[in-house]
Amino acid sequence: MLARNPIRERGEDVKICIYGAGSLGTVLGAFLAKAGLEVDLVSRNEGHVAGLRAHGAHVTGTMDFAVPVHALLPSGMCDRYDLVFLMTKQQDNAKVVEGLGPFMSDAAAICTFQNGLPEAGIAALVGAERTFGCAVAWGATLHGDGVSELTSEPSSLTFSLGTPGKDNGKMLGEIKSILETMGPVEVEDNFLGARWSKLLVNSAFSGMSAVLGCSFGGTMRRGSRKYVQAIMKECLDVARKAGIVIEKIQGKDPVLLFDYQGPAKRALGYLILPLAIARHHRLKASMLQDLEAGKPTEVDAINGVVGEYGRKYGVPTPFNDLVVSIVHDIEGGGLRPSFANLGLFDAVAGRGLAGAAVGEGS
Repeated sequence: MLARNPIRERGEDVKICIYGAGSLGTVLGAFLAKAGLEVDLVSRNEGHVAGLRAHGAHVTGTMDFAVPVHALLPSGMCDRYDLVFLMTKQQDNAKVVEGLGPFMSDAAAICTFQNGLPEAGIAALVGAERTFGCAVAWGATLHGDGVSELTSEPSSLTFSLGTPGKDNGKMLGEIKSILETMGPVEVEDNFLGARWSKLLVNSAFSGMSAVLGCSFGGTMRRGSRKYVQAIMKECLDVARKAGIVIEKIQGKDPVLLFDYQGPAKRALGYLILPLAIARHHRLKASMLQDLEAGKPTEVDAINGVVGEYGRKYGVPTPFNDLVVSIVHDIEGGGLRPSFANLGLFDAVAGRGLAGAAVGEGS
């Protein structure tokens, strides 16, 4: 089946594929199909593909609608696509992108929706001019059999779009038009800064969601909120030392809100954190979903990246490093997602610089 885009800015139809149509991909595919775009949803989950074929893509949660979609397993792919929205786990990127080769047109673009900083690796495989990245400020939970729960409020359905290369003036606008059928799209000149904005959110809220076994809203309990704040502070410190200018998230400046040098600003940030995440309080981190399914997580590409940059630029990142350690212990069966893991954070907080990051009485 040829996936045609009726929002054509070029003379020919654009063939679109969502590869790795899990939680986010199912929601995106549902919105695109609802808008009249023909798009192929590709997933290795046989039960989910069967549900998509039988009942369409069903979005539940903060919205509720179902729409027929064209879904298939990777083994059923036969078309050559002009645009691939890549939503698989990025630890498999080299293998996945190589496997996509026969199904991509000569000038095909890949737009990754992955967490962390995946664009450089993909650009090394297909070229920077064919690589695009998209950071989203919304989340979803896959229930399978064609159902994905939208866990963010409809007002948060936004996209930050950019490219590590020089766009030819066509594909970036094409991708923007396609995504605007779902929500507002901001084309970022400083895309690395936009990626770091999403990275600090993922590191703090997704990291602690995975460690504690709760939703984003659950991380705002009194005993854990200070560590969410400390993880964000580490990200801000690393970005500043690396010369990365953090971009706003849905109009809010995380540097203005959450960077601090003294106790007064730290206390203010602590108070407003629940408000900042209110529209996403139901969101359960994809890392937690992976842990619950017995799958490896992307923690090395999220909190691990912050630690790598920290070591490169001489900025301590003890809490991001601890998240990586705990999540790997959970993957190995030594721990489980639980608020009992806060004791490990309390131990780190009692040591030097880490203790200063969370302060006293937070």
